[in-house]
Amino acid sequence: MSSITMPVALPTVEEDCEQLSKAFHGFGTNEKAVINILAHRGVYRRKMIKETYEKMYNEDLLKRLESELTRKFERAMLLWMLEPAERDAVLAHEAIKKWSSKDSVLVEICCSRSPSELLLVRKAYHLKYKKSLEEDIASHTSGDFQKLLFALASSFRYEGPEVDMHLAKSEAKILHEAIKDKARTDDIVRIISTRSKAQLNAAFNQLRDDFGYSINQLLKKHKSEDFQDAVQTAVKCIRCPTKYFAKILRSSMERMGTDDEALTRTVVTRADVDMKDIKAQFMTRTSLSLKTVIAKDTRGDYEDFLLALVGE
Repeated sequence: MSSITMPVALPTVEEDCEQLSKAFHGFGTNEKAVINILAHRGVYRRKMIKETYEKMYNEDLLKRLESELTRKFERAMLLWMLEPAERDAVLAHEAIKKWSSKDSVLVEICCSRSPSELLLVRKAYHLKYKKSLEEDIASHTSGDFQKLLFALASSFRYEGPEVDMHLAKSEAKILHEAIKDKARTDDIVRIISTRSKAQLNAAFNQLRDDFGYSINQLLKKHKSEDFQDAVQTAVKCIRCPTKYFAKILRSSMERMGTDDEALTRTVVTRADVDMKDIKAQFMTRTSLSLKTVIAKDTRGDYEDFLLALVGE
């Protein structure tokens, strides 16, 4: 469930635009007013605000925000104001350009979004960068990691709940053998990238029942290259996205120096989707509220904005 809180009496889009314009004028930007409006509006409403603001003031709202805000707060707000598919396209492009086989962002996008959402991401990527997502993956990655990413990005899985248990049992055995035999990565790529999430979860459960350990335990046991890291990320996103994102949030703030990139990405991309469930998972895993940890690790307008997005 979304964590975005909306005012009981929602102003008109025009009134929101007028208040934003006022926040940008005068002595310094009124960042709190900007947060009070934009952090408490849903996806469609933010789109309407962008379009209406440009008509009213003959000015691109994103460019105005970029000129008025700074650093981490600016980055978070600009990502927040993009439509979800365009935002994912931007995040995917950034991940490809600084490619590291340990970067989980591309796998995360491909496996935590629905097939329909991923198709919109691919279209947004093509529109924004004049290249296909698959083309850039092929140009900037290599080896088995490239094969997995390319297959995940170009897949269009069945979204329904139906499961073939005979197939699940067969593919559980294939996955077990392929993970142990590092030459059989093609079998892993084929299954992970083509089967529905319901079918994959059935295969993962069957693997545990038949062999006595989970697929992630198996991957850790036979880990010898970065390909397995990417497969592990895919499995976690497919099995339980909320648990995966709770772990990303915990990891981003548990070490010396906050990983603001991971923190911002997770809060901004999940606030409209399932942040309430992620907060519950975070509390279960850490015995701390997400609000407490964000407040401890961040400061100023950036802190206020993140807390508003997570519903605090």
